[in-house]
Amino acid sequence: MTNDDAISDGQDTRWVFGYGSLIWNPGFSFLSAQLGLLRGAHRSLSIISHHHRGTRDTPGLVFGLTRGGSCRGMAFEVCTSAWDEVRAYLDARELVTSVYRDVWRPVALADGRRVRALTYVVDEAHEQFAGPLSVEQQLAMIRAGVGISGRNVDYVINTATHLLQLGIEDKALMALARQLQEEGEQPSGEGQAA
Repeated sequence: MTNDDAISDGQDTRWVFGYGSLIWNPGFSFLSAQLGLLRGAHRSLSIISHHHRGTRDTPGLVFGLTRGGSCRGMAFEVCTSAWDEVRAYLDARELVTSVYRDVWRPVALADGRRVRALTYVVDEAHEQFAGPLSVEQQLAMIRAGVGISGRNVDYVINTATHLLQLGIEDKALMALARQLQEEGEQPSGEGQAA
């Protein structure tokens, strides 16, 4: 029995928790999706991106779950028959470097159930963990960052827009998105990963 088998608790489905681009671009097939609340970590632009939203020369910033607080996001229900394929896709997308750790965390679903969900949290000891940055530092990196998945500006604005559509208000993110939009930035409509 693998660790993944133990987590499934005998059910025919498994769960994935998304808090950034997975919300608006999961990239995998799922049976259902609903709002979920994860406690013990919060969403922050805390990962220096050298791949999806920046390069080593001009890094961007992407979301990570850092210790403390809570995070509202989307929980995706996946059929166990598709799990190996979904897990391989997510690992290829999220574990490009070892800045994320894949863990199983309890998530409270909007329908009242509690499930254990695969979640990607930041390794705060990793060199790509940005730690606390000023708003000015974050904006500078977001404006400059462009990686294989597109502009960092698009990633931030798309995530903020989708969170608002779901009724999730992340005050720090909303402030950054408003600042970028006041500067005339608009998302390009791309829908790529991370």
